[in-house]
Amino acid sequence: MKSIAKADILICGGGIIGITVAKELLNQGYENIVIIEKEKELGLHASGRNSGVLHSGIYYASDTLKAKSCIKGNLLMQEYCKKKGLPLLNSGKVIVAKDDSELKTLYILFKRALNNGAKVKLIDEKELSTIEPNAKTYEKALFSNNTAVVSPKLILQSLYNDVVSSGKAKIFLNTEFQGIKATRSVLTNIGEIEFNIFINAGGAFSDKIAHAFEVGQNYKLIPFKGIYKKLRSDKANFVNGNIYPVPDIRNPFLGIHFTKSIDRNVYLGPTAIPAFGRENYGIVKGMDIEAGEILLREAILFFENPKFRSLALIEPRKYLSRFFYRDARELVKDLHPCDVMPSSKAGIRPQLVDWKDKELVMDFKIIKDGSCIHILNAISPAFTCSLDFAKFVVNEYI
Repeated sequence: MKSIAKADILICGGGIIGITVAKELLNQGYENIVIIEKEKELGLHASGRNSGVLHSGIYYASDTLKAKSCIKGNLLMQEYCKKKGLPLLNSGKVIVAKDDSELKTLYILFKRALNNGAKVKLIDEKELSTIEPNAKTYEKALFSNNTAVVSPKLILQSLYNDVVSSGKAKIFLNTEFQGIKATRSVLTNIGEIEFNIFINAGGAFSDKIAHAFEVGQNYKLIPFKGIYKKLRSDKANFVNGNIYPVPDIRNPFLGIHFTKSIDRNVYLGPTAIPAFGRENYGIVKGMDIEAGEILLREAILFFENPKFRSLALIEPRKYLSRFFYRDARELVKDLHPCDVMPSSKAGIRPQLVDWKDKELVMDFKIIKDGSCIHILNAISPAFTCSLDFAKFVVNEYI
């Protein structure tokens, strides 16, 4: 196979992590950077399918990479949007509780948020009614001032333009990683690419790429499907910004919530349904020859991990509208089944599992092996963290 490029730094994956790492490398004076992306354009998967919410560091234990990068990344991304004239909705977020047990978790989130530098406050029902009149809570709610909403695809396109216009980086679209030819050479569907440094930012396929380098063999990704619905357009004024439930902090999922998007539509979701493919966006769409292997992993986790078992028993019900509606209805005072409409919006969250102890990995995971850096579990809030997280990767691992 012919050699098509020789890169000082080769980045595999053109999602938000790959593209922001490239931008940071350029900021720090690196040159001859190549990004390979298997799709014909950026943002066709997780980076372009997320809710567009910039999180503010509420949920994450303070010793995690997520906590350290979230609020910094949030503010950097807001600054970037303002500089580039990209849509930005400073809508804030409320987290509401159903009962006394959730109130206890709400206080835990409040302490985490303060430790992580987030601008938050506990509010009562009266103050909640001035921020989100249709939201309801048990005694207290948590208000996040830093939470904002952006357009992920417009941001990705802007970052793409920044990187390409530098003249010091190239992005090869329709170029899929297929394996390793030599110590510092990878194979793609269009030819061989040599490198001095390799960065794996392959998202839902990052574990497979790492395994090709014989790295992180105990880590495997399990895909979770997030489906959405939306409010009828004439009901969009029922929500001012973002209304979230108190999550089960034992798992890395936030539950069905309301988000007013840049286009002023209000989306409900996402679910966290175990999926049967890394791009299984529909019922059967995206299922491939790996479906059997993924199903086996999920079966093993079902029997060995009680937290996963609870998800696997509860979440698939939300394919049915009445179960989806039931979760949404608990967050607001006024919602009727006829207010909730179908939506084509769907995403896949590729959740990393440590197969040694059968536990879901709660933080980003970076493994350096010689000249190769593998970024695993770059899931929510990866989009929010990306600009700050990219600085961390470049400063600590390059």
